[in-house]
Formats: sequence, C-alpha cells, structure tokens
Amino acid sequence: MTDLGYRVLFSDPYLVVCDKASGLLSVPGIGPEKADCLVARLQVDYLGARIVHRLDRDTSGVMVLARDAETHRALSMMFEAREVEKTYEALVAGHVRDDAGDIDLPLRKEALGSARQMVHLTEGKPSLTHYKVIERREDALGDDAADGCERLSWTRVRLFPRTGRSHQLRVHMLAIGHAILGDELYASPRAHAARPRLALHARTLAFVHPRTGERVAFEAPCPF
Repeated sequence: MTDLGYRVLFSDPYLVVCDKASGLLSVPGIGPEKADCLVARLQVDYLGARIVHRLDRDTSGVMVLARDAETHRALSMMFEAREVEKTYEALVAGHVRDDAGDIDLPLRKEALGSARQMVHLTEGKPSLTHYKVIERREDALGDDAADGCERLSWTRVRLFPRTGRSHQLRVHMLAIGHAILGDELYASPRAHAARPRLALHARTLAFVHPRTGERVAFEAPCPF
C-alpha cells in the first residue's frame, strides 16, 4: 500500500481498479473535514474517475471506478443487477460452528440519522450473505506463559454477499453471534480491542468489462 492510501491494480481508458486502505473514505463525507477520500485522491491522476460502489471507511480492499459516463452507467447497472461477484475475508469473534452457511436476514437503518444498521424482520430490506470458514484459531491475550492467561477464540471466514446493503457483512456476522474483530460499531469492547483495525477486507471483484466484453477478475491479498 502506498502513502496515497490506495494501490492501483489495473487501469485502462475506461476504468481503474484499486486496493483501498482501511481508514480512507470511499467518497466525501459531510463537512470539510471529511472531504479527503479515495475518489478525490484518484482524480489527481485519473481525471474524471467516478465512484460506482463503496466500501466502508474502515474496510480495505478492491474497488472499481469508472473513467467516463458510459462505463459508469454500465458498471452501475451490473452492480444493481448483482452481476458483479464480490468476495470478502474477515476475522470474527468466537468459533463459527458450521463450516459454511447462509445468513438470510433483512436489514434496515437502526434509527434516523444513525450510522448503525439492524436486523428487522418486517421493515428490513432482503439481505443475503453466504459464508465459508477458512480456519479457527485462538489468541493469548497477554503473557503466553502466565497461568490462567486469558484467551480469545476467533474464526477466519470468506464472505460472499448476494446483496449489497450498508454494513451487511458486519451486521449479519453479529446476528449469528460472531462480530467482526476491530469493529467499533458492532463488536463488544473485547472483540473491538482484539485488532487495531476492522478485520474486513474486500478480497476479490469479478465482472464482465463493460467496454470489451471480456470477463475480468481482480484480487488484493488480505493484509491481516
């Protein structure tokens, strides 16, 4: 990762694909103090770069931006039609019991003006995530050699969002009892403190190039 907060994985006259760092906004937030973001930084070298989808500020990983209006329209339609394949990797609290499964729980905003989302069975929008366990581990918290050392169990999972709701992966994992480590919004204080950043990374992105018709796939190795 460069000091710019992103690393370009691919570019051509129509689009640019990058690996965004954790801690960088995808688009400007409200107020001048939140003007700094990925799209503003990219536009220095890729004039006219336009956002197509977003990652949360603290989520790292692969993003694609369009470089012209026609490509932007085509990519936006692909995302809306769920024709873009996305894979994430995360570390979650506890040991997930099943090796794979689906989380089918509707989501809505917790309250007007709140950043938090919540499961709501009657007012939520349909939301579906498939998960697959990669490994189950345990960390010692403090001195390994100390008797009775406190330990933290965690699971590395691959996440496949079938819908694209705000905070979907974070809330879905919380809903099954396994909040993502380092999550300041949804994890317990212990799980939040277990990692220095949100342990969620957009690992792969695959789609049909809207101008060439070729299927393309991009990957950013997980940094944690």
